Amino acid sequence: MPKNRSGGGLSPTQQAAKFLGVSVLAGAVLAGIALPAVGALGLAAKGSVESFDELPANLKTPPLSQRTTILDAEGGTIATVYSRDRTVVDLKDISPYMQQAIVAIEDARFYQHGAVDLKGVLRALNRNAQSGGVSEGASTLTQQYVKNVFVEEAGDDATKVAQATQQTLGRKIKELKFAIQVEEELGKKKILENYLNITFFGQQAYGVEAAAQRYFSKSAKDLKLQEAALLAGIVQSPSRYDPVNDEAEATKRRNVVLQRMADLGDVPQAEADEAKKTPLGLKVSKPKNGCITAVKGASFFCKYVEKVFLADPVFGKNREARAKIWNQGGLTITTTLDPQSQKSVQASLKDHVNQDDKVAAAATLVEPGTGKILGMGQSKPYGYGKNETEYNYSVDAKYGGSNFGFPTGSTFKPFVAAAALEEGRPPTQQYSSPYQMEYPSPVQTCESAPWTNRRGEKLENESESERGPYRLKKAMELSVNTYFVQMVADIGLCPVVNVTDKLHVRQGNGDKLPETPAVTLGSVGLSPLTMASAYAAFASRGMYCTPIAIESISQKVGGQQKSLEVPKSTCSRAMSEKTADTVSSLLQGVVDSGTGREAGLTDRDSAGKTGTTDERRNAWFVGYTPNLSGAVWVGSATQKVKMRNIYIGGQYHDLVYGGKVPGPIWRDAMVGALEGKPVEDFNTIYIPDDKDRDRDRDDDDEGDDGNNGDDNVIGGLIGGGDNGGGNGGSDGGTFPTPTFSIPEGWWQGQSNGNGNGGRD
Repeated sequence: MPKNRSGGGLSPTQQAAKFLGVSVLAGAVLAGIALPAVGALGLAAKGSVESFDELPANLKTPPLSQRTTILDAEGGTIATVYSRDRTVVDLKDISPYMQQAIVAIEDARFYQHGAVDLKGVLRALNRNAQSGGVSEGASTLTQQYVKNVFVEEAGDDATKVAQATQQTLGRKIKELKFAIQVEEELGKKKILENYLNITFFGQQAYGVEAAAQRYFSKSAKDLKLQEAALLAGIVQSPSRYDPVNDEAEATKRRNVVLQRMADLGDVPQAEADEAKKTPLGLKVSKPKNGCITAVKGASFFCKYVEKVFLADPVFGKNREARAKIWNQGGLTITTTLDPQSQKSVQASLKDHVNQDDKVAAAATLVEPGTGKILGMGQSKPYGYGKNETEYNYSVDAKYGGSNFGFPTGSTFKPFVAAAALEEGRPPTQQYSSPYQMEYPSPVQTCESAPWTNRRGEKLENESESERGPYRLKKAMELSVNTYFVQMVADIGLCPVVNVTDKLHVRQGNGDKLPETPAVTLGSVGLSPLTMASAYAAFASRGMYCTPIAIESISQKVGGQQKSLEVPKSTCSRAMSEKTADTVSSLLQGVVDSGTGREAGLTDRDSAGKTGTTDERRNAWFVGYTPNLSGAVWVGSATQKVKMRNIYIGGQYHDLVYGGKVPGPIWRDAMVGALEGKPVEDFNTIYIPDDKDRDRDRDDDDEGDDGNNGDDNVIGGLIGGGDNGGGNGGSDGGTFPTPTFSIPEGWWQGQSNGNGNGGRD
């Protein structure tokens, strides 16, 4: 977009033509002629308009685009975003020096003439003729304001901007007609106020308030004489008189303005002379535009808020309408982000994972019963350089995340347990759970045709010592794969689909889950926000609430504040209270004595589940207390890193699994987020222990976290059992051949050497 104001930077020939046209038009109008002789004057040639009288009488003045402020739940600023950095202010909030300075240098006879200053036009023509060039302009402030309105209406459309600024007599006719209307309807004071709010002052600052903040870090009402003169001088050519890049030229221009003010009697000559001697006194505030500047590590959350605004029909009937409101700005968006929770999330991520590690981590916290997103962060910050990314690992592709999400491993198993409980299976349900078995076949689906294991695919548990029979509680604690596959074979896939549908569990690309047994063991890609929101339903005793990030929005339009409707969380029953309470009791066992021991909280009830996927490409921990749910993912965004013999956060790990890296991240994030918050208890269900099969394993033998504990099932089964499955392996060091081919385009922005998208 051109950065010079209307009329700036024209060649002498263009300026002369402009002055001539204005003088002819001004003379004609002031003589009371409705321009019947336009054709004779050559003004009806290509590029002009119809006759003067045929032009519309009303100037459409679009609301001025302004900055939008995004706030956390306590009113603290997260970031400001804008198409144009502007804050509209009343004339009373603009320094009198500024008002005098802009009139003095741009239109000294502003209060004496009408829309067109014929005397000024003739004077300019005479002086320009004497000088042999263009030494003086003739547009009034009113005409300049009208032209700026045309530019504002054009927005960022380069073609429309060019049309709004083209130097044709036809456009001058249009500008003149509207200038007359504006003079009649608004009056001088309002025109001056509007002009000072709309004009461009360079350095991305539109309007005098933004300019005062940019150059002097103060409000427009506090501008001193020399400061006001500097800003007024910039308007004619923001690039030429830019004080940041050319102090000498800007100083000369400022002093011209000061002298002009003295000549007009606005200030005494002695005061002007004293002001000329002062240094510019800049105190520049760098532009802080966009989510990349967000504080508290909330850049990704900020971007999520923007994506929600542009996607949700509550803000407009289509994306174009929503984008128009967003770009117009002037919004104050209060979000659900809890400063304490966000601080804790970022601190935990920083403590456990380094920015330049081969893998990344993402964490999201959600409030059960409300759906409010309280914290969202990741180890690789928002940006476009090395070890930075613009992709939000916590959310779906629609909101700037992965194309498919990330395979969740055994964190999916609680959904299977909930489905079985809803079907009437008891919490003491027992299956033979052998160390190794073929996938049962057929398995009933919601469709007419059942799933069949056409190639005899097998799966096995982490260790040969894991042989059933097992009851549900111990199977969940140890994450016994064969148990849950037998469970899904027993109840069928449709009950699992019903539960996950009610929990709004969708793949990262928005698709429903495939009806295959591999789903049972976390073969499909989901986002941390999806998982945290789904587990929150266990915490809230079966009530699922859609996640929300926005509490309220107000918009400033024409000096008035109005409230906008915002999306509301929709809560619905996903399962019975008894089922949810039973799952919570089962998952308490996971953190008390199972695979998630390192994640358990010591001062309050907590529950959760670990998960690790094929060749340790992903590791998860998802858990909750009665009043907070959270999900942590660790892995490579491109799914290329196998987390064996790897340093993460400066610590060496021979094998990474859900209980080791994601678990402690979750624990520390939750501890900080819950500090000072009420301690609440689960409604526990007594579930008899499986005493006959009670084994307490070493940390490195955790059932769902081996290389194939919930991993070797992924290949083939998504496609109905036609592709190769896993080939066994144990914690003794034998690892299976990769069985899950990552689809092309799995991750938006795969590593291109610039850090766009996750880097390995």
